Amino acid sequence: MSGLVTSAYIGASILFILSLGGLSHQETARRGNVYGIAGMALAILATIGSDQVSGLGWIMIAMLIGGAIGIYFAVKVQMTEMPELVAMMHSFVGLAAVLVGYASYLDPSAHFEGAEKTIHEVEIYLGVLIGAATFSGSLIAFGKLRGLVQSKPLLLPGRHYLNLGALILSIILGMSFVGAENGAFWALFLMTLIALAFGVHMVMAIGGADMPVVVSMLNSYSGWAAAAAGFMLSNDLLIVVGALVGSSGAILSYIMCRAMNRKFVNVILGGFGTTTSSSSAEGEEQGEVTPTSADEVAEMLSNADSVVIVPGYGMAVAHAQHPVSEITQALRTKGVNVRFAIHPVAGRMPGHMNVLLAEAKVPYDLVLEMDEINDDLPDTDVVLVIGANDTVNPMAAEDPSSPIAGMPVIEVWKATTVVVFKRSMATGYSGVENPLFFKENTRMLFGDARESVDGIFKQL
Repeated sequence: MSGLVTSAYIGASILFILSLGGLSHQETARRGNVYGIAGMALAILATIGSDQVSGLGWIMIAMLIGGAIGIYFAVKVQMTEMPELVAMMHSFVGLAAVLVGYASYLDPSAHFEGAEKTIHEVEIYLGVLIGAATFSGSLIAFGKLRGLVQSKPLLLPGRHYLNLGALILSIILGMSFVGAENGAFWALFLMTLIALAFGVHMVMAIGGADMPVVVSMLNSYSGWAAAAAGFMLSNDLLIVVGALVGSSGAILSYIMCRAMNRKFVNVILGGFGTTTSSSSAEGEEQGEVTPTSADEVAEMLSNADSVVIVPGYGMAVAHAQHPVSEITQALRTKGVNVRFAIHPVAGRMPGHMNVLLAEAKVPYDLVLEMDEINDDLPDTDVVLVIGANDTVNPMAAEDPSSPIAGMPVIEVWKATTVVVFKRSMATGYSGVENPLFFKENTRMLFGDARESVDGIFKQL
C-alpha cells in the first residue's frame, strides 16, 4: 500500500507542476485548472487510503462540510470579489499550519529523542510562526480588499523597531522552546501571539496601491506554511506542493514589484502612496476637465481606425466587462482594430483583469500586456480608460517627486484622444492625484461605467 501511495503522490506532484505551467498562459489556463483539480483529487484519495490514516468516518464528514462550503462560495462569490476570496483562502492555509503545529506538539503518541526531537520542534516552531503571520495578515488583506479596513497605511511611530523587536523576541522564544526538557508550551503560545500581531501590523502598514503584491506575497507565505505542515506530518506531497506554491508566489511577487518599480522589501515596509508631491496635493487646482457624453464617444469610436481599451478595478465593480466585450465585437465588425492593454497590477490581484475579460469571452489575442502596447499608443486614435487610475498616471513619468515616480504605466496620454470613465474626480487606490484627467486630449465620461458602456453600445 505504501508503494501505491508514493506513486500517487508522484503523479499528483507532476499534475501540480503541469497545472502551474498551464496557468502561466491564458490559452492554457483552463487546462491548467483541470490538471490542478485532478492532482488534488488524486492526492486526497491517496492520503485517505494510506495506512497512517484512521477515523475515515470523521474525515468524510469534514470533507462533505468543507466541500459544501467551497461549492457554495464558488457559486455565490462574484468575479469582482475574487481577490477577497483568495485572501481568505490564504488565511485558511495559515490557520491549518498553526493547528497542525499545535496538534503535533501536543500529540501524546509522538516520541522523539535527540536530534530527531530538535528537528521536529524546529519544524513545529517555524510552521506555527509562518502560519500565524499568514493567517492574521490575510485577514487584514481581506478587510482592506473588502473595504472593511481603510486602504491607507497604518504607520505607527517606530514601526520598523517594533518589527525588529518582534523578530528578536521570536528568536529568543524559539531558543527556549527547542530542546526544553519538560516542554515549553508557553514559549510556543507567546510566539503565536507575536506572529499574529506581526501579520496584522505588516499588512496594515502597506498602502492600497500595493495590494496586488500583498495578495501574491501572502500566496507565497501560505505555500511555505503548507510546506512546514508537510514536514510536521512527514507528508512528502504537502512539502512539494507547499514549495511549489511558495516559490511561484515569491516569483510572482518579484514580477509584480518590477512592474511597479518597487523593491519587495519596500513593499513590506509599507508607506506607498502616503505622501504626495506639491504638484499633486489633494484639492490643489490642476486645471479644468473636459466632459463628454456617450453619444460623442460612440461617434469617436465609429470614426476611429485603432482603439485601445484599458480596464481597471472600476470596470470590475460596475460589472461592465460583458458590454465592453459587446462594444469590441461591434467595432471589429466595422473594421476597427480593437485591443486591450493590461497593466500587471491592474485590479486587486494578479491577473484580475485577464480573468474578467476571459469571462466576457474577449479573444485572448486581443489582450496585450503593458510592454506590448505602449509603443503602439502614439498611433492609436482612441483609448478608453475604464475604471483604471494609478496604472495610467503620467506622474510616474513626469514628476520625480511623486510617490509613484518610476513606476511603469500604460502611456495612454500619447494617443490622439483619451476617454476616461469615472464616477467622480476621486483619486485611485493609492491616493495619488492623476493629471491625465486635465490634459487637452482627455475627455471625462462621468457616471457608472456599466451605464456609460451600455449607452455607447446602443449608439454604435
